[in-house]
Amino acid sequence: MAPPVDAFVPLVHQLADLSAAIIAPLFRTPLTVDDKDDASPVTAADRDSEAAMREVITRAYPDHGVIGEEHGSERTDAEFVWVLDPIDGTGAFITGKPSFGTLIGLCHNGVPVLGAINQPILNERWIGGQGLGASFNGKTIACRPCPALNRAALYTTAPELFARPGDAEAFERLRRRAKLRRYGCDCYAYGLVALGFADLVVETGLKIYDYAALAPIVTAAGGVMTDWENRPLTLASADRVIASGDLALHREVLAVIAEQTAL
Repeated sequence: MAPPVDAFVPLVHQLADLSAAIIAPLFRTPLTVDDKDDASPVTAADRDSEAAMREVITRAYPDHGVIGEEHGSERTDAEFVWVLDPIDGTGAFITGKPSFGTLIGLCHNGVPVLGAINQPILNERWIGGQGLGASFNGKTIACRPCPALNRAALYTTAPELFARPGDAEAFERLRRRAKLRRYGCDCYAYGLVALGFADLVVETGLKIYDYAALAPIVTAAGGVMTDWENRPLTLASADRVIASGDLALHREVLAVIAEQTAL
């Protein structure tokens, strides 16, 4: 069982404030945009904000591990490992859309136990963790009931990301049965599930830094977040995730995905 995580919340706020101070002044300004090996974009805002957060973490907890999208991994076998995505949704950031977020996650023995989403332009901050509940700008939040897919608001970042054989067909089944479909919010969509304004996010092609911070928030708000096989998310999880605000909805989504997998 994970120890209480409330002791780490002040550091999470410090990291969120620090990253926001670096990122916000660069939003909607001329920036050099580089392509990484996977062709995804990266800017100085991504690199500099992660570097600053890593420095603070290492100074505060030199025995903790750190995994970051831009600067790699250190001490990943440590009891506590921080997982950072300085700008989740760099495509949104560089096109002037304030739906990106800074993701700050903490794992205990490989299991995400504390997470934050910080949107530095809208001044919005989600925090959730084991034993903490979930909050939005300091106020307690909860997912809303939605026991059926035909009543659900479904989010995903982009349909074209379902590139693995069978994944696009599985998503199409979900898309057709959902009441409402929306696209292009990256981490912000998971925050909307935790707030009770959306019901479901289904994605593939993610990395650990894309979801380690999100799982504690969604689950602390009363939702469910697993992989496509209904396994809990850990540092060793694969790239396909489901976040649902309602357990009954989650079960239906898993069944729809399994229908496609069985073909």
